[in-house]
Amino acid sequence: MKENACAFSGHRELGDDFDRQLLERVVEGLARRGIKTFYCGMARGFDLAAAETVLKFKARYGLRLVACVPYDGQAEYFPFSDRERYADILSFCDEKRVFSEGYNRYCMFARDRYMADNSSVLVCYLRKKSGGTYYTLNYAKKLGLKIIEI
Repeated sequence: MKENACAFSGHRELGDDFDRQLLERVVEGLARRGIKTFYCGMARGFDLAAAETVLKFKARYGLRLVACVPYDGQAEYFPFSDRERYADILSFCDEKRVFSEGYNRYCMFARDRYMADNSSVLVCYLRKKSGGTYYTLNYAKKLGLKIIEI
């Protein structure tokens, strides 16, 4: 576990209850409390929204954004607008970590574990008790991370 670092995990589909302003308040609050590095899994939905939020405060608080890409070509099947967002976000990231050359059944878990292993806080958007975000939340709890649910 690394102090002063935060990981994001959330669903690819954002519900009507998703509150971007709440996410902004959480990220800015963490930045004010000394969290400087943010790990983003770069998936559609919550991950891209979280990355954009970090970029909004990057200069003001001296934040670092680390793109944790599960496999090369992750955005290949994203809708065009999300592919553009993905490329824009990547261009502003301080670091890019790729966990596999191609898709395999373990690459997402490797990415999620890495982000949790290197963070002290997990900010998540969880609405169902299955899938990658649910796995990541439970893994983060085992590690003793502070959990903030959006």
